[in-house]
Amino acid sequence: MIKKVCVMGWPIAHSRSPLIHNFWIRQLGIKDAIYERLAVAPEDLNETLRNLRELGFIGANVTVPHKEEVFKSLLRHDALAMRLKAVNTIVLTDNGFEGRNTDGYGFIANLKDRAPDWRASAGPAVILGAGGAARAVAAALDDAGVMELRIVNRTRDRADALISDLALKRARVFTWEQMDAALKDANLVVNTTTLGMKGERDIEIDLTSLPATALVTDIVYTPLETGLLKAARLRGLQTVDGLGMLLHQAVPGFEAWFGARPQVTSELRTLVLADMGITEDKS
Repeated sequence: MIKKVCVMGWPIAHSRSPLIHNFWIRQLGIKDAIYERLAVAPEDLNETLRNLRELGFIGANVTVPHKEEVFKSLLRHDALAMRLKAVNTIVLTDNGFEGRNTDGYGFIANLKDRAPDWRASAGPAVILGAGGAARAVAAALDDAGVMELRIVNRTRDRADALISDLALKRARVFTWEQMDAALKDANLVVNTTTLGMKGERDIEIDLTSLPATALVTDIVYTPLETGLLKAARLRGLQTVDGLGMLLHQAVPGFEAWFGARPQVTSELRTLVLADMGITEDKS
């Protein structure tokens, strides 16, 4: 039987998940396995989920705009998906399809990979934004033992809701106008907004309040170096781009579907960058 997995979203043509997973399928010599894109309009989502097994799929990845709706539609979830009320990975188990969330895993694994000296306990972490991505990052940093989370958002209500929904005990809300105070003595800054993404305006914040030891990262990976990361680099701060989060979040799902744990390697990173039209300077 062919082991079929897909990534579902709307639109979906831009997704690089097939490139990643099919690379691992070839590399690990997994027979009769394929990973493909599945365009699913919002109005067709529930029917697609009901028929997922009949369509031949043993699992799926879920991307925008379906993560929250898939959570509502599935009967079974892992603990993290329950906490976030969002699903990015669907796995066929003995009890049916289960919704999981690996976004936070991918975020932390990327930091460990690209900035191995970074320590969660070294100081406060600043999260820019309070949307779905911010929730995954906040939960992951909370679980990692960050001493304080500072959620910076233009409106307090959404940031307050994030803290309440995730039951964060070591978190505070700052408005955009309080950015300097939020950045003071911070160990980590994470942009979880779409600002800086290709087609969006750059995020404009003054980083002079950050200590020289701070790490700045962005979940955006198109472009690979966002305006925020460039500004941080020019200040001499350590930076981590967002591509690794995409690569690492794919690992647990692949292992669950195909029974082999893949590795995020420089070869895979180079392959995905080439698909983006980027040749990375490794000097």
